[in-house]
This record gives sequence, C-alpha cells and structure tokens, in this order.
Amino acid sequence: METPKLGHINFLNCLPLTYSLKYDGFDQGLAVSSAVPSVLNEDIVQNRLDVSPVSSIIYARNNEKLLLMPDVSITADGDVQSIILVSKKPIEKLSNDKILLTAKSATSHCLLKIVLSKAYGARPNYYIRNIDMDTVLSGDITAKLLIGDDALYAKYHKQAGLYYYDIGAQWKKLTGLRMVYAVWVVNRKFAEKRPDLVQYTYEKVTQGFKNGYAKKRQAIESILDSKPFSFTQLDEYLDVIKWDLGQEHLEALLTFYTMAHELNLIDHVPEIEIAEVYR
Repeated sequence: METPKLGHINFLNCLPLTYSLKYDGFDQGLAVSSAVPSVLNEDIVQNRLDVSPVSSIIYARNNEKLLLMPDVSITADGDVQSIILVSKKPIEKLSNDKILLTAKSATSHCLLKIVLSKAYGARPNYYIRNIDMDTVLSGDITAKLLIGDDALYAKYHKQAGLYYYDIGAQWKKLTGLRMVYAVWVVNRKFAEKRPDLVQYTYEKVTQGFKNGYAKKRQAIESILDSKPFSFTQLDEYLDVIKWDLGQEHLEALLTFYTMAHELNLIDHVPEIEIAEVYR
C-alpha cells in the first residue's frame, strides 16, 4: 500500500496533533515529515509531500497545484500570541523603517505588511533573516517579526524600552475578523490518483487534533521539560488557537487574500477549492 507523505509543523500551535502522532498511533500508515512552515511550504509545492499544513498565503500562490483539506486550519480570533512584532518605536510611528522578518513563515510577512499599510499607512523596508528572540535590534533596524515559539517566548519575556504587538490582535482591530494562519492542503495529482488516501489522511489529521486536545494536560506535560514555558502559559496558548475551518474562516481567508492582492503580495485572489472527503 502506498504511504501518504504528510507534512507536520513542529511548533506548539500543532501540539495536539503532535501528541497524537507521537504517542497514540495516529502516525500509523503515514510517512510524517516535521519541519518549520517555510520548509513545508516548499516541499508540498515541489511534490515532495502529498498533504501538508502550509502558511495560508501559499495556497493563494499555488492554488492550481493544491486543494484545501476541509475542517482543519490554524486560526485565532484576535490575540494569537505567536506572531509578535518587537519594535523600538510605537507601531503608529513606523514609516519607512527597517524591519526584520523571520525566515520561518510566509503568512506572517503578508499579515504584517497589510496591517502596517492599511491601518497605519506605513511603508517599511523589509528584510527576511534567520532571527529569533535573541536577535538584537541594532543600528538602523527598528523592529523584528517573530513567529511560533520564539514569539510566545517574547510575549512572556519583554525587554524594557521595546514595544510588543500581537499581529493577530492588530488584524482583528483592522478587519473585525478572525485570522487563518495555516491551512492543510492536498496535492491535486495525489487527490486525483488516490482519493482513498486523502480520506485516510484527513481522518488521521482531524481526529488527531481532537484526540490531542482532549488529552491537553498530557500533551502539555509531554513537552514541559523541553520548553521554556510554564504549564499555565501553554494551557492558555492552546485555548487561544483553534483548528477548525468553517464558512466564517473561509470568508476571513478571502478577505486576507483580497487585501494581499491589493498590496501586490499575490497576483490573484484564488477560488477556494476543497478536497472531497466523507465526513
């Protein structure tokens, strides 16, 4: 039997699924490849994966190759805690400043550009770099954008004299909508060739999230020794993140794509096409 190649984000925002894959056998029948979003983005587009989470902007840039997997995404309504702008200036004072963007993701770049342009009229100069919470804002660098575990760490370890902004909260303030940060996508050719394996993978992913969230305490305890966070901090974070994908999410996603297109961050607003599965 062919084994579906499944990408997996090795960030805390996928902890429930991580737990199910690692401890409860949900990886059975799957070839799981764990990486940061930017690596998975490239791997699914280059046909090295069959199904994977990707930064949501990647679907818009490659929708001719990909289908959305239904019922699963990484989303938050307001504060997300894991996309943080750290700045020497208040956000409303940013103009043509130099801002460092993490190399680990793509959606966060577009989201920040939309927020700064549409909410504050800013046109900064952006530079993609390998940065983390320890990257110093030296010289003429005004701000840095952190994602994932780095951003969550920054939230709880703020330095005096710097300003911290949750970009999910900024998006909510601008649009009144939730934000869909990542989606699970299926390679179109794989979907045409093996719809049975798409169904199998869909069930493993969606049920894996449900199983892992039902065992949230065990999931958190399984990583506590390896992370610089308390149980309470991780518990709070996993209550902020949601993993569903309904009509309201799709409408918010299209708003994000429309604004990204207005700023020439994507060349078209894609028609959203969903992979067929039995629910």
